[in-house]
Amino acid sequence: MPLTFGLKTTPMHVSYAEILRVWQEADEIPQFRDAWLWDHFLPLAGPKDGQVLEGWTLLTALAAQTSRLRLGLLVTSNRVRQPAVLGKIASTLDVISNGRLVMGLGAGGTYQPPGAGGIAGENPAIAEYAAYGLTLVPPAEGLARLRETIEILRGMWGEEVFDYAGRYYSLEANRNEPKPIQRPGPPLLIGGWGDRMLRLVAEHADVWNIPGPPHNDLEFLADRLRILDAQCAEVGRDPRSISRSVQLIVRYDDLPGTRSIVRRLAAMGFDHLVLSLPRPYPARVASLLATEIIDPVVQEIAPA
Repeated sequence: MPLTFGLKTTPMHVSYAEILRVWQEADEIPQFRDAWLWDHFLPLAGPKDGQVLEGWTLLTALAAQTSRLRLGLLVTSNRVRQPAVLGKIASTLDVISNGRLVMGLGAGGTYQPPGAGGIAGENPAIAEYAAYGLTLVPPAEGLARLRETIEILRGMWGEEVFDYAGRYYSLEANRNEPKPIQRPGPPLLIGGWGDRMLRLVAEHADVWNIPGPPHNDLEFLADRLRILDAQCAEVGRDPRSISRSVQLIVRYDDLPGTRSIVRRLAAMGFDHLVLSLPRPYPARVASLLATEIIDPVVQEIAPA
């Protein structure tokens, strides 16, 4: 797949006006194919009383004030909204954006008790979900619920009247009009890195997304690429049919260093690089990144 780029504005400790400024600038810069938000309600860093804008509400406002960028959340928490409600929200936004939505999904808030084999360290979802009356579930249940959500979204986006009976969710005579402009529905992006999640990616996703450095080292990412290829082989899917997307936090004080990591990620096989912007956003930041990061990398890998 051709190498493409997006940008991500994390709506934490930053104003709506600043996010809108960046998105409208990027909307005029063809080097950026898409733009992204997140799906959290409390700050994950910095002062705990900082402002956080709700993802789907903000995404709808930005969709109405841009015209070209594809857009979505990296990624929507499957623990926050009932699947059919999410499907209705996504259908509406695809109409508002004239078919530009990418449906980013993740398992959302999951929790393994100490000693259960989970990754050690503080889980920020515990406080966030408690603050908003949401429930955490074990990882296996979170994955099973995500699988049912995917089935529900595709059913209600494609069928006139849709019934569903799963282990966790059920629908009776669901009618979803208007349908999304994109047929049979918006592309599905799944975010995550566990082996079982990568199996779900192999079965269902158009795009796979994973956080990149500094969250994970490059060898870990290379291992995950190998696992995804193996999962695709097991389900009989061409691995080249799945776009591989990775997020990378930009260092404004070391753009050559950021550019070097982008080159390495592209060489590893990632075809979609999302440049995540730390706050505060510099003036003309989208133009800066297009000139200092995207253009040099694309020129280097372009065929002679």
